Amino acid sequence: RLPEAWNRCPRCRGIHAHDRVESMPIIRGIRKTVRGDADKQVDFAAKIGGGLGHLQLNHNAHTPGVQEASQRARSLVFITFGVIAATALKAYREVAEVPLFVCENGFIAINPPLTGGRLGSLSTRTAHPEFLARLQKVLDAAGLRVKITNPYASKTKGEMLKDCADQKLLGAEAARSTSCGRFQRFNYRQCGRCVPCQVRRAAFLAWDPTQDSTDYVYESIGKDDADYSGFDDVRSVAIALAAIKADGIEAWLGHALASPFIIDRPALVGMLERGLEELRALHQAYGVK
Repeated sequence: RLPEAWNRCPRCRGIHAHDRVESMPIIRGIRKTVRGDADKQVDFAAKIGGGLGHLQLNHNAHTPGVQEASQRARSLVFITFGVIAATALKAYREVAEVPLFVCENGFIAINPPLTGGRLGSLSTRTAHPEFLARLQKVLDAAGLRVKITNPYASKTKGEMLKDCADQKLLGAEAARSTSCGRFQRFNYRQCGRCVPCQVRRAAFLAWDPTQDSTDYVYESIGKDDADYSGFDDVRSVAIALAAIKADGIEAWLGHALASPFIIDRPALVGMLERGLEELRALHQAYGVK
């Protein structure tokens, strides 16, 4: 995912991974094996920072009854694999604490409900500061010396692209990454219209529109059609943008940042505003009404 599959460190990805190896002597990339994407992840790891130590795992879990089609809990799986890897390192026995970087852009980490229909578990928030802080308490209570950190919590995806330390490598590989929440449903093509795809496309637009050579299933999201501008995720972003324009960011945010674990709320509000402006630019570029 971009910068997410291009970017996990101990749940490590490209932009994140490259920036981390610039400042840390040892880094491992940990990821869950996903059909249609695994080979690219191996290739990315081999190219970042002269080559990352890279561990791919698959939980192979099977549950009775109807299988869950979504991947809403995937971040928890990533983090769990990261904790396993961190506690197996030689460094874990030698230092007081091992960092586990959960590298997610701030907008998707908060994942504020775009509309009233996306409250609660209807949207994934397993990189939200509240979730990560409570998970950290579990690790602390278990005596596991692993410190969870999201170094990009206050950056939009577009800002991550702009600020990446190796622009040449990013330009060569970013479009190969996967962001789509429905990647497998479209025969391993990115849909272009789900919220992660819109955030991806908005980030490319903010960084360098010429770099996005992705073959989206639904390229022209402004098309007046139920599968394009009328699709739920596209409409939800449009409704959110209209609500913010009418009532302001604070009224729209609601309880998205209502947590005692949020330390710098103004910084996160500013980041969300910038992320929404990236999305607004995307909708304007494609004429979404």
